Amino acid sequence: MEIKKTTIPGLTFAVEVEEVNHRDALGGLICYVALLYKLDPKTKARHLVRRSRIPGAAEEMKREFRQGGIQAFRRLEQATA
Repeated sequence: MEIKKTTIPGLTFAVEVEEVNHRDALGGLICYVALLYKLDPKTKARHLVRRSRIPGAAEEMKREFRQGGIQAFRRLEQATA
């Protein structure tokens, strides 16, 4: 099982994208999940904002945050509320 974490720092909080990718011996996909967390700068607590089971979703989340910044976070927060 491969777990990749990417932290995108911000002024008021950071965003962490965690990608879990599990494959069998032949390379077939067993499990994939991409999780998007908001990190509290003081306590380092993680708040789950979004998750996806679509392969490659982690790259899309990272790209959206690098381009859109806090506006992208607000859109996602409203979509999940």
